[in-house]
Amino acid sequence: MPSANNVRSRARERNSILSRPEFMSLNQPLRGGCGPPDSRCAPKRAAQNKPQSIQKSEEPIDGGSKDRRESTKMPDEDCMQLNPSFKGIAMNSLLAIDICLSKRMGVCASTSSSWGGCRSMVALLALTGHGITWIIGTIICLTRSNTLAGQEVLVNLLLALILDLMTVAGVQRLVKRRGPWEMTPGFLDCVAMDVYSFPAAHASRAAMVSKFLLSHLVLAVPLRILLVLWAFLVGMSRVLLGKHHLTDMVCGFALGMFHFSLMETVWLSSNTCQTLISISTFSWSPFY
Repeated sequence: MPSANNVRSRARERNSILSRPEFMSLNQPLRGGCGPPDSRCAPKRAAQNKPQSIQKSEEPIDGGSKDRRESTKMPDEDCMQLNPSFKGIAMNSLLAIDICLSKRMGVCASTSSSWGGCRSMVALLALTGHGITWIIGTIICLTRSNTLAGQEVLVNLLLALILDLMTVAGVQRLVKRRGPWEMTPGFLDCVAMDVYSFPAAHASRAAMVSKFLLSHLVLAVPLRILLVLWAFLVGMSRVLLGKHHLTDMVCGFALGMFHFSLMETVWLSSNTCQTLISISTFSWSPFY
Protein backbone atom coordinates (compact mmCIF):
# COMPACT_ATOMS: atom_id res chain seq x y z
CA MET A 1 0.00 0.00 0.00
CA PRO A 2 1.59 3.32 -1.05
CA SER A 3 2.25 5.84 1.61
CA ALA A 4 1.03 9.46 1.71
CA ASN A 5 4.44 10.75 0.71
CA ASN A 6 4.40 8.70 -2.49
CA VAL A 7 0.93 10.01 -3.39
CA ARG A 8 1.97 13.62 -2.88
CA SER A 9 5.12 13.13 -4.97
CA ARG A 10 3.10 11.68 -7.85
CA ALA A 11 0.67 14.60 -7.73
CA ARG A 12 3.52 17.08 -7.90
CA GLU A 13 5.00 15.26 -10.90
CA ARG A 14 1.66 15.37 -12.71
CA ASN A 15 1.22 19.06 -12.04
CA SER A 16 4.72 19.75 -13.25
CA ILE A 17 3.98 17.87 -16.51
CA LEU A 18 0.72 19.80 -17.12
CA SER A 19 2.55 23.07 -16.48
CA ARG A 20 4.72 22.56 -19.57
CA PRO A 21 4.04 24.94 -22.52
CA GLU A 22 2.82 22.17 -24.81
CA PHE A 23 0.15 21.10 -22.30
CA MET A 24 -1.05 24.59 -21.26
CA SER A 25 -4.12 24.45 -23.58
CA LEU A 26 -5.41 21.44 -21.69
CA ASN A 27 -5.70 23.45 -18.46
CA GLN A 28 -7.95 26.16 -20.08
CA PRO A 29 -11.76 25.70 -19.93
CA LEU A 30 -13.55 25.09 -23.24
CA ARG A 31 -15.97 27.66 -24.73
CA GLY A 32 -19.64 26.94 -24.38
CA GLY A 33 -19.35 25.59 -20.87
CA CYS A 34 -18.26 22.10 -21.83
CA GLY A 35 -16.26 20.36 -19.21
CA PRO A 36 -14.11 17.40 -20.06
CA PRO A 37 -14.04 16.38 -23.70
CA ASP A 38 -16.93 14.11 -24.52
CA SER A 39 -18.94 13.06 -27.52
CA ARG A 40 -21.52 15.86 -27.13
CA CYS A 41 -19.01 18.70 -27.42
CA ALA A 42 -16.93 17.07 -30.14
CA PRO A 43 -19.00 18.43 -33.08
CA LYS A 44 -18.89 21.94 -31.61
CA ARG A 45 -15.13 21.80 -31.15
CA ALA A 46 -14.72 20.52 -34.69
CA ALA A 47 -16.75 23.42 -36.02
CA GLN A 48 -14.76 25.90 -33.94
CA ASN A 49 -11.44 24.47 -35.04
CA LYS A 50 -12.32 24.75 -38.76
CA PRO A 51 -10.37 27.41 -40.61
CA GLN A 52 -12.31 30.58 -41.40
CA SER A 53 -11.68 30.22 -45.12
CA ILE A 54 -13.52 26.88 -45.15
CA GLN A 55 -16.44 28.31 -43.16
CA LYS A 56 -16.74 31.31 -45.52
CA SER A 57 -16.71 29.06 -48.57
CA GLU A 58 -19.52 26.94 -47.12
CA GLU A 59 -21.83 29.89 -46.45
CA PRO A 60 -22.52 30.80 -50.12
CA ILE A 61 -22.98 27.13 -50.92
CA ASP A 62 -25.80 26.95 -48.39
CA GLY A 63 -27.26 30.16 -49.80
CA GLY A 64 -27.05 28.81 -53.35
CA SER A 65 -28.79 25.61 -52.38
CA LYS A 66 -31.54 27.65 -50.75
CA ASP A 67 -31.96 29.72 -53.93
CA ARG A 68 -32.12 26.55 -55.98
CA ARG A 69 -34.77 25.13 -53.69
CA GLU A 70 -36.79 28.34 -53.96
CA SER A 71 -36.45 28.41 -57.74
CA THR A 72 -37.74 24.85 -58.00
CA LYS A 73 -40.92 25.90 -56.22
CA MET A 74 -43.30 26.83 -59.03
CA PRO A 75 -46.24 29.21 -58.55
CA ASP A 76 -49.76 27.92 -58.60
CA GLU A 77 -50.43 29.43 -62.02
CA ASP A 78 -47.62 27.45 -63.62
CA CYS A 79 -48.76 24.29 -61.90
CA MET A 80 -52.24 24.81 -63.32
CA GLN A 81 -50.85 25.33 -66.81
CA LEU A 82 -48.86 22.13 -66.59
CA ASN A 83 -52.04 20.26 -65.72
CA PRO A 84 -54.72 21.93 -67.90
CA SER A 85 -58.33 20.89 -68.01
CA PHE A 86 -59.98 19.11 -70.91
CA LYS A 87 -61.71 22.35 -71.89
CA GLY A 88 -58.40 24.19 -72.08
CA ILE A 89 -56.82 21.45 -74.19
CA ALA A 90 -59.80 21.44 -76.57
CA MET A 91 -59.77 25.22 -76.96
CA ASN A 92 -56.03 25.35 -77.62
CA SER A 93 -56.33 22.55 -80.15
CA LEU A 94 -59.17 24.27 -82.01
CA LEU A 95 -57.26 27.56 -82.09
CA ALA A 96 -54.17 25.82 -83.44
CA ILE A 97 -56.24 24.14 -86.18
CA ASP A 98 -57.92 27.47 -87.00
CA ILE A 99 -54.57 29.27 -87.36
CA CYS A 100 -53.08 26.47 -89.45
CA LEU A 101 -56.04 26.28 -91.85
CA SER A 102 -56.28 30.07 -92.13
CA LYS A 103 -52.62 30.34 -93.08
CA ARG A 104 -53.03 27.62 -95.68
CA MET A 105 -56.08 29.32 -97.16
CA GLY A 106 -54.36 32.71 -97.42
CA VAL A 107 -53.37 31.97 -101.03
CA CYS A 108 -53.86 35.62 -102.06
CA ALA A 109 -52.13 37.20 -99.10
CA SER A 110 -49.42 38.68 -101.34
CA THR A 111 -48.47 38.81 -105.00
CA SER A 112 -45.88 36.09 -104.38
CA SER A 113 -48.49 33.67 -103.00
CA SER A 114 -49.72 30.65 -104.93
CA TRP A 115 -52.78 32.56 -106.18
CA GLY A 116 -51.09 35.96 -106.23
CA GLY A 117 -52.28 36.67 -109.76
CA CYS A 118 -55.91 36.62 -108.60
CA ARG A 119 -55.29 38.99 -105.70
CA SER A 120 -56.75 42.05 -107.46
CA MET A 121 -59.97 40.20 -108.37
CA VAL A 122 -60.39 38.88 -104.83
CA ALA A 123 -59.72 42.36 -103.41
CA LEU A 124 -62.40 43.77 -105.74
CA LEU A 125 -64.86 41.16 -104.50
CA ALA A 126 -64.06 42.08 -100.90
CA LEU A 127 -64.62 45.75 -101.73
CA THR A 128 -68.27 44.99 -102.58
CA GLY A 129 -68.79 44.11 -98.91
CA HIS A 130 -66.99 47.12 -97.45
CA GLY A 131 -68.91 49.29 -95.01
CA ILE A 132 -68.04 52.60 -96.65
CA THR A 133 -69.21 51.26 -100.02
CA TRP A 134 -72.58 50.19 -98.69
CA ILE A 135 -73.19 53.32 -96.62
CA ILE A 136 -72.43 55.64 -99.55
CA GLY A 137 -74.50 53.49 -101.93
CA THR A 138 -77.47 53.46 -99.53
CA ILE A 139 -77.37 57.25 -99.13
CA ILE A 140 -77.30 57.74 -102.91
CA CYS A 141 -80.27 55.39 -103.38
CA LEU A 142 -82.12 57.18 -100.58
CA THR A 143 -81.72 60.56 -102.25
CA ARG A 144 -83.05 59.15 -105.53
CA SER A 145 -85.98 57.23 -104.03
CA ASN A 146 -89.46 58.74 -104.50
CA THR A 147 -91.66 56.18 -102.73
CA LEU A 148 -92.40 56.03 -99.03
CA ALA A 149 -91.92 52.25 -98.90
CA GLY A 150 -88.53 52.47 -100.60
CA GLN A 151 -87.39 55.25 -98.28
CA GLU A 152 -88.55 53.26 -95.26
CA VAL A 153 -86.49 50.25 -96.31
CA LEU A 154 -83.43 52.33 -97.15
CA VAL A 155 -83.47 54.29 -93.87
CA ASN A 156 -83.66 51.09 -91.86
CA LEU A 157 -80.90 49.58 -93.99
CA LEU A 158 -78.71 52.64 -93.37
CA LEU A 159 -79.27 52.36 -89.62
CA ALA A 160 -78.47 48.64 -89.77
CA LEU A 161 -75.21 49.38 -91.60
CA ILE A 162 -74.21 51.99 -89.02
CA LEU A 163 -75.10 49.58 -86.20
CA ASP A 164 -73.04 46.83 -87.81
CA LEU A 165 -70.09 49.16 -88.35
CA MET A 166 -70.02 50.43 -84.76
CA THR A 167 -70.62 47.03 -83.15
CA VAL A 168 -67.91 45.22 -85.10
CA ALA A 169 -65.43 48.04 -84.47
CA GLY A 170 -66.16 47.92 -80.72
CA VAL A 171 -65.75 44.14 -80.51
CA GLN A 172 -62.52 44.30 -82.50
CA ARG A 173 -61.15 46.94 -80.13
CA LEU A 174 -61.99 44.73 -77.17
CA VAL A 175 -60.59 41.46 -78.54
CA LYS A 176 -57.66 42.89 -80.56
CA ARG A 177 -56.96 39.65 -82.38
CA ARG A 178 -54.40 39.83 -85.13
CA GLY A 179 -54.87 38.21 -88.51
CA PRO A 180 -53.05 35.07 -89.63
CA TRP A 181 -50.61 37.23 -91.61
CA GLU A 182 -48.97 40.40 -90.39
CA MET A 183 -50.44 43.11 -92.64
CA THR A 184 -50.90 46.85 -92.34
CA PRO A 185 -54.58 47.85 -92.62
CA GLY A 186 -55.47 49.78 -95.76
CA PHE A 187 -56.92 53.28 -95.94
CA LEU A 188 -60.52 52.13 -96.31
CA ASP A 189 -60.10 49.65 -93.47
CA CYS A 190 -58.86 52.41 -91.18
CA VAL A 191 -61.78 54.64 -92.19
CA ALA A 192 -64.25 51.84 -91.45
CA MET A 193 -62.36 51.01 -88.20
CA ASP A 194 -61.76 47.48 -89.49
CA VAL A 195 -58.18 47.09 -88.22
CA TYR A 196 -58.35 43.81 -86.28
CA SER A 197 -59.29 40.27 -87.21
CA PHE A 198 -62.14 39.21 -84.89
CA PRO A 199 -64.93 39.35 -85.90
CA ALA A 200 -64.81 39.68 -89.70
CA ALA A 201 -66.58 42.94 -90.57
CA HIS A 202 -67.12 42.04 -94.22
CA ALA A 203 -68.70 38.70 -93.33
CA SER A 204 -70.99 40.34 -90.76
CA ARG A 205 -72.06 43.04 -93.20
CA ALA A 206 -72.59 40.64 -96.09
CA ALA A 207 -74.74 38.31 -93.98
CA MET A 208 -76.84 41.18 -92.62
CA VAL A 209 -77.34 42.86 -96.01
CA SER A 210 -78.20 39.66 -97.84
CA LYS A 211 -80.74 38.64 -95.21
CA PHE A 212 -82.17 42.17 -95.18
CA LEU A 213 -82.61 42.30 -98.95
CA LEU A 214 -84.06 38.79 -99.10
CA SER A 215 -86.66 39.75 -96.49
CA HIS A 216 -87.73 43.15 -97.88
CA LEU A 217 -87.28 42.86 -101.64
CA VAL A 218 -89.16 40.67 -104.07
CA LEU A 219 -86.44 38.85 -106.01
CA ALA A 220 -86.44 35.95 -108.41
CA VAL A 221 -84.99 32.64 -107.29
CA PRO A 222 -81.75 32.99 -109.30
CA LEU A 223 -81.15 36.42 -107.77
CA ARG A 224 -81.78 35.07 -104.29
CA ILE A 225 -79.24 32.30 -104.87
CA LEU A 226 -76.72 34.79 -106.24
CA LEU A 227 -77.25 37.04 -103.21
CA VAL A 228 -76.51 34.21 -100.77
CA LEU A 229 -73.51 33.13 -102.84
CA TRP A 230 -72.24 36.72 -102.87
CA ALA A 231 -72.40 36.93 -99.07
CA PHE A 232 -70.42 33.70 -98.70
CA LEU A 233 -67.78 34.72 -101.25
CA VAL A 234 -67.30 38.12 -99.60
CA GLY A 235 -66.56 36.43 -96.29
CA MET A 236 -64.20 33.95 -97.93
CA SER A 237 -62.39 36.68 -99.87
CA ARG A 238 -61.06 38.17 -96.66
CA VAL A 239 -59.72 34.77 -95.61
CA LEU A 240 -58.06 34.30 -99.00
CA LEU A 241 -56.45 37.72 -98.64
CA GLY A 242 -55.01 36.68 -95.27
CA LYS A 243 -56.99 39.31 -93.34
CA HIS A 244 -59.09 37.00 -91.18
CA HIS A 245 -59.18 33.53 -89.66
CA LEU A 246 -61.89 31.03 -90.46
CA THR A 247 -63.42 31.47 -87.00
CA ASP A 248 -63.50 35.24 -87.57
CA MET A 249 -65.56 34.68 -90.72
CA VAL A 250 -67.98 32.28 -89.01
CA CYS A 251 -68.48 34.61 -86.05
CA GLY A 252 -68.94 37.49 -88.49
CA PHE A 253 -71.79 35.65 -90.23
CA ALA A 254 -73.42 34.96 -86.87
CA LEU A 255 -73.06 38.58 -85.78
CA GLY A 256 -74.61 39.78 -89.05
CA MET A 257 -77.65 37.60 -88.50
CA PHE A 258 -77.95 39.00 -84.99
CA HIS A 259 -77.88 42.55 -86.36
CA PHE A 260 -80.65 41.68 -88.80
CA SER A 261 -82.82 40.24 -86.02
CA LEU A 262 -82.18 43.31 -83.89
CA MET A 263 -83.20 45.68 -86.68
CA GLU A 264 -86.36 43.70 -87.31
CA THR A 265 -87.21 44.14 -83.64
CA VAL A 266 -86.67 47.93 -83.63
CA TRP A 267 -87.95 48.53 -87.17
CA LEU A 268 -88.75 52.20 -87.79
CA SER A 269 -92.11 53.04 -89.24
CA SER A 270 -92.63 55.11 -92.37
CA ASN A 271 -93.55 58.25 -90.39
CA THR A 272 -90.42 57.98 -88.26
CA CYS A 273 -88.29 57.52 -91.37
CA GLN A 274 -89.84 60.62 -92.98
CA THR A 275 -89.09 62.61 -89.84
CA LEU A 276 -85.46 61.49 -89.92
CA ILE A 277 -85.19 62.39 -93.60
CA SER A 278 -86.64 65.83 -92.94
CA ILE A 279 -84.19 66.43 -90.08
CA SER A 280 -81.24 65.33 -92.19
CA THR A 281 -82.26 67.64 -95.05
CA PHE A 282 -83.00 70.58 -92.68
CA SER A 283 -86.60 70.73 -93.91
CA TRP A 284 -88.28 69.39 -90.79
CA SER A 285 -90.74 71.54 -88.87
CA PRO A 286 -92.27 70.50 -85.52
CA PHE A 287 -95.54 72.24 -86.43
CA TYR A 288 -96.02 70.45 -89.75
